[in-house]
Amino acid sequence: MVDTAKALLGKQPNQGVNPDEVVAIGAAIQGGVLRGEEGLDDVLLLDVTPLSLGIETEGGISTPLIERNSTIPTKKSQIFSTAADNQPGVDVKVLQGERRMANANKLIGNFRLDGIPPAARGMPQIEVTFDIDANGILHVSAKDKGTGKEQKITITHSSGLSEDEIEQMKKDAEEHAEDDKKQFEAAESRNLGENLVYAAEKLVKENDEKLPEEKKATVETEVEALKEALKGDDVEKIKEQTEKLQAALQEASADMYKAATEEAQQGQATAGDGGEDQPSEDAPKDEGPVVDAEVVDEEKK
Repeated sequence: MVDTAKALLGKQPNQGVNPDEVVAIGAAIQGGVLRGEEGLDDVLLLDVTPLSLGIETEGGISTPLIERNSTIPTKKSQIFSTAADNQPGVDVKVLQGERRMANANKLIGNFRLDGIPPAARGMPQIEVTFDIDANGILHVSAKDKGTGKEQKITITHSSGLSEDEIEQMKKDAEEHAEDDKKQFEAAESRNLGENLVYAAEKLVKENDEKLPEEKKATVETEVEALKEALKGDDVEKIKEQTEKLQAALQEASADMYKAATEEAQQGQATAGDGGEDQPSEDAPKDEGPVVDAEVVDEEKK
């Protein structure tokens, strides 16, 4: 250990301090600071989170809210949503660790928020908040911003790991970084593909009469091809079909908006033609300018 410290720091480490005494003194000082004891007003001892803290999201991905080495106390919030239509609740799985996928991290708590009103996927707004107080106690809450309903959990031993276990988890994350990256990209690609299928089917359903038949047929064909790709594990195939569906949707949307614009312009032209009728012989001449002049004169009075 001494040789390692010397190699890293480039100088001989001081061995005149008892490590146990250092820990005991630090704990005593921190206790005094928390109690507000006299003479410790200007003393500030900073503690940090040894590992990242987050939740599991769609596709088994670990989404961190508080990153490793964040100074505590700290508080972070993020908005999430539902993954299916009319989803009545969400499960919040609290994770600890540096891996990209949830199942490779440590599950330290979980709870469920129920009572979400029926709504299309992606519409509800669920605010998840991680709050670590000065004592290192983790408070996690999930709140439906639409209804105000909320569920909470308190985790008193957010780590529960020894120093060796923490270091091993960091080492595992480094060793499996490449594999984790591939799994993460695969999950992200699948999520994107599934969301795009949902958006495409919704677009066709809501704009059935507005979409040109040819473009609608192309979109439906690409939707089925992407659904078929999503049944397998070929990530490149999923990406390829996702891009094809995106292109088909862009073309269909462009045609739809073009038709809407032309229709609006025709309506304006028709209204303009109707306003150009010649006045009858009995109609007052220059009636418009006379009215404008009266308004101007009224303002000057």
